[in-house]
Amino acid sequence: MSNVSAAVTIEEHFFADDRRVPNNPSLPLIVYRGVVETGARAAAAWEALFAENGWSGGWHNGIYPHHHYHSTAHEVLGIVTGSVRVRLGGESGATVELHAGDVVVIPAGVAHKNEGASPDLLVVGAYPGGKGPDMKSPGARERERVLSNIGSVALPDCDPVYGRSGPLVERWRAPPAPTSG
Repeated sequence: MSNVSAAVTIEEHFFADDRRVPNNPSLPLIVYRGVVETGARAAAAWEALFAENGWSGGWHNGIYPHHHYHSTAHEVLGIVTGSVRVRLGGESGATVELHAGDVVVIPAGVAHKNEGASPDLLVVGAYPGGKGPDMKSPGARERERVLSNIGSVALPDCDPVYGRSGPLVERWRAPPAPTSG
C-alpha cells in the first residue's frame, strides 16, 4: 500500500509484569496514529500492506472483549473502520482510543481487551511470518512456560507498515530506555 500517510505520529507504551499478565519488559507496544486513509476496500489493502512487510496470517474481525495475550507471537492490528477503546497491559495497564487509520503493534505477552467499540469497528490483524498465536488469559497456570515462550519469540524482520527501516525495527532493536525511579 503506497498511500501511507506522511503525517503519522508514534506512541510507545511499556507494561510491567503484574504477576497476572506477563506483558513484555523489553519491547514497547507501538501505536501508529493516522497511518493510511480508510475506505470501502481498506481491509484488503491493510492485509496486503502487512503481508508485503512479512506480517501475514491476516484476519478481519474485532478485538475480544476480555483480557488476553499471546505468548508465541507478536501481533499487529490495523483499525480499518470505526473506533475502539482498548485496555492494554491488563487491569493495571492503560486505556487507549484507536480510530480508523491507526495501527497498534502488540509485543508477545502484552494483554489487550476491547472496552467498547463503535458498531462499525473492523480490524485487520496479522503476525510476523504468519506465525499463529496461542491464546492466554491473565493468571495462566503455566507461567514459567509462558515466560519462556515470550522470551523466545523472534524479533520481526520488518515493521508491518514501513518495512525494513520502520519505527518498530528501530525501537525493538535499540537498547531499552532507562527508567527513572
